[in-house]
Amino acid sequence: MAEIDCLDSSFEWIDLDFVERERTPQFAIQVGIQLHIAGLSLSNTKQYLDTLGVERSRTAIHNWVQKADLQPDSTASPDQIAVDETVIQVNDQRRWLFAAVDPQTNEFLHVRLFQTRNAGTTMLFLDELRDKQQVDDAEFLVDNAGSLKAALDRLGLRFRVEKHGNRNSIERVFREVKRRTSSFSNTFSNAAMATAESWLQTFAVWWNRCQS
Repeated sequence: MAEIDCLDSSFEWIDLDFVERERTPQFAIQVGIQLHIAGLSLSNTKQYLDTLGVERSRTAIHNWVQKADLQPDSTASPDQIAVDETVIQVNDQRRWLFAAVDPQTNEFLHVRLFQTRNAGTTMLFLDELRDKQQVDDAEFLVDNAGSLKAALDRLGLRFRVEKHGNRNSIERVFREVKRRTSSFSNTFSNAAMATAESWLQTFAVWWNRCQS
């Protein structure tokens, strides 16, 4: 499903607590965030807002996405969780994207971006996942990555090595993330790690909406 197909007039998922003296109407900020995350480049999002009589820069739209600080949130207690990591390019640098996905719904449960992949970052990701979700009774689906298996074993969490089946859900998610991050040169151009991670977490919120 293309994310642009998920566009609607509902903006309750976009918290505008960060807005203080913003001169832009709140509905325009919400539309701008939704359009950019749904697939429009910053330039095209700016052009659309212009048609609404709201003239703001690409930088302003980018800042709205960052300041909204959206995070994937779920109250589900999945029986299985697909966990994996993949490399993406951020400002011509290789960075590691860690993600946990509910294979029954294809929804993100947690997503983080790290400079490297090692035992420490893997443990940190899983600890944060446990803090956010009810996962202790879930079965984790992993590939043959030694760091993931070692970390899950150390935490006393059940896991199973699976290359296909329900674990395909996270592969589909990663393919879409890579498509999106490579589509727009202005998404991660000259981007700091925190900026890229914030965009990815906001994208995860939008992706989850598209699955419902």
